[in-house]
Amino acid sequence: MIEKTIKTTGGKLKVKIPSLLNEVTLGLLIELQEKPDINDLDAISILSGVPIEQLQNISDFDDLQEFGATVLSLSTQIKLLYNSDHLPKKIIFYSIPGNPVITVANNLSVEPVGAFMAAREIIGDEINHHIKQYGADNWQENFRPSLKACCQVLAHYFYCRTTGEKYNEYEAEDFCTEIKKLRVTEALPIAKHFFMNYPSLSKPKTGYSLRLRQFWKKRQGYRLLKSLNISIPSTHSPAATSPNGPKY
Repeated sequence: MIEKTIKTTGGKLKVKIPSLLNEVTLGLLIELQEKPDINDLDAISILSGVPIEQLQNISDFDDLQEFGATVLSLSTQIKLLYNSDHLPKKIIFYSIPGNPVITVANNLSVEPVGAFMAAREIIGDEINHHIKQYGADNWQENFRPSLKACCQVLAHYFYCRTTGEKYNEYEAEDFCTEIKKLRVTEALPIAKHFFMNYPSLSKPKTGYSLRLRQFWKKRQGYRLLKSLNISIPSTHSPAATSPNGPKY
């Protein structure tokens, strides 16, 4: 954390923002990402919790330079995190009574089927949006899912595991409130795993790029996620007959 007491037109103001990414929650980064035309002052306000109006009354702009440099450093750390394949071994939900500890396995799966279907749709919509903007060629090389979509996928993944309740789509969506309290260094790598690794886990018979191009030729009426050749679980699929349910 970096903290300074700064002179304002009406007195003094204490400003404190995180300097390391493991001090930042997913919720804070979502707020930063969703702020249109964000500038340094907006970022400092969100990260510190100090209203923008108070920051605007700081006497000397130079007093904010150190905070601006910290915001830039956090941005670089986020890019590095996006490119990292490291997965946390466990997640502790400190905001939930009992502080449940969830072990994160290397072979991650979204269960039960309701959560699997919901997460698959979120991922499909996000990839679809990216490909519409930038094209299908080598889309995985520069694909960065929105943090909001990452939060939604994690809510469906963690809801039953954390609460012990039966799956309910609406309650799982509301669980985003708890997911936003996780450190982004914990949340983002798991979400990225779902977005980027699932197609390879399906072990397709044809190459990924070929299947994607074939799909776009006959796309009418289909959602983009099927372009990844992810079949809907049925009584004829290994995912449906497996005792562990569909794997993600």
